[in-house]
Amino acid sequence: MTIDYSPTVFFDKHKPFVLNFHVFGGICRSLGSLGREMNTRKSKAFYEKAVALMPGGVNSPVRAFKAVGGSPLFIRNAKGSKIYDVDGNEYIDYVLSWGPMIAGHSHPSVVKALKKAVDNGTSFGAPTPLEIELARMVMNAYPSIEKIRMVNSGTEATMSAIRAARGFTKRDKIIKFEGCYHGHADGLLVKAGSGATTFGVPDSPGVPKSCAKNTMTLPLNDIKAFKDLIQKEWKSIACVIIEPVVGNIGCVLPKPGFLETLREETKKYGVVLIFDEVMTGFRVSYGGAQAYYGIKPDMTCLGKVIGGGLPVGAYGGRKEIMSMIAPEGPVYQAGTLSGNPLAMTAGIETLKILSKKGTYEKLENTMRHLEKGMKDAAKRAGVKTKFYRAGTMFCTYFTDADIIDYKTAKTSDTEKFSKFFRGMLDRGINFAPSQFEAGFISIAHTNKDINKTVNDAFEVLSKI
Repeated sequence: MTIDYSPTVFFDKHKPFVLNFHVFGGICRSLGSLGREMNTRKSKAFYEKAVALMPGGVNSPVRAFKAVGGSPLFIRNAKGSKIYDVDGNEYIDYVLSWGPMIAGHSHPSVVKALKKAVDNGTSFGAPTPLEIELARMVMNAYPSIEKIRMVNSGTEATMSAIRAARGFTKRDKIIKFEGCYHGHADGLLVKAGSGATTFGVPDSPGVPKSCAKNTMTLPLNDIKAFKDLIQKEWKSIACVIIEPVVGNIGCVLPKPGFLETLREETKKYGVVLIFDEVMTGFRVSYGGAQAYYGIKPDMTCLGKVIGGGLPVGAYGGRKEIMSMIAPEGPVYQAGTLSGNPLAMTAGIETLKILSKKGTYEKLENTMRHLEKGMKDAAKRAGVKTKFYRAGTMFCTYFTDADIIDYKTAKTSDTEKFSKFFRGMLDRGINFAPSQFEAGFISIAHTNKDINKTVNDAFEVLSKI
């Protein structure tokens, strides 16, 4: 049993219902199914088979539930705001395939267009008009992109953008920031060495030191450290790459003036500024983080949403930089499936949905409802949390520290998060299986979904 409340009633402290909420909450908890565990027998059986065939039983590490315990769900199908596992359990989904399903799962317009596209053929290895249509739609949303190249993943987009920047500037070194993930290319799997301004060292076996040595890693949101390094090393620095809102240590926002400083200093020294908007693109706003914060980067990397759930990535930027890319210029980059007609179709239909009047207002209202509810649930349960969001991205940290960088994000109590995650999953709420991953909402999420999520969060947090 849960209480279905609207945000106007729930957040009005003068309503009698709210004054008696703890009484009603106690009744609900006693009648509810606290401590229940979803029957996931079939998922567990599939996982046992997968472990023998794939590293860790998965095709991407975080799916393995190592950070939260237990074994992953195997999904049968999805529709709207819900996913359904092979055991038939229903979950309100805040993972959304790690971001791209902003229109909701299996949106009718996207599905219809894809079925038609499949009838025409799945891949040609040749140009199609679809590439032109999606390119124009993306460039209209991101005026900083004057030319664009479609690729197949976010990793491809970032590594290619960095190569273009190096070719353009004829410099080798790059600056990245702790906690920002830009894909698994060798030069990007780098952690900081000693000191505030550092030359990188490999963050994974298999990454040669020779690759890592050209990557310099700085603390996020540290204006002084950045200015000190670029003023000293600018002659060797090709580019600065950053997630303008960091989505791979949860959801970390830029401090006032930080992005502005990056833009000013890179422009001063002829260093290419790359915004990795693979996650923030069309999520922080229709024009991404660069539109929201009013910063114009030299290059932009995109993915997730522009594929509508199919594998896709893109990078683009100033004409003079993008003209360096083959066959127009000498910087080589290629991809057999780049511009795949199915991915282009799904992207086009998704952007058509997002560009409709009122779409982002609806998303903002839904996100505000979730934010207020989650903050209030933690407060009433007496659990210290910090909730951050940017557009339709969010994260709850189990800490009372302000989260401004990788170091402060690591203050979050991961054991509490694991208990929270498992409790919510048992109640049919699917969050990312790691404290350090962002959550997402979609157009398909309803007030009913949010109300259930917040009620369940209060129940789970009360037991923590």
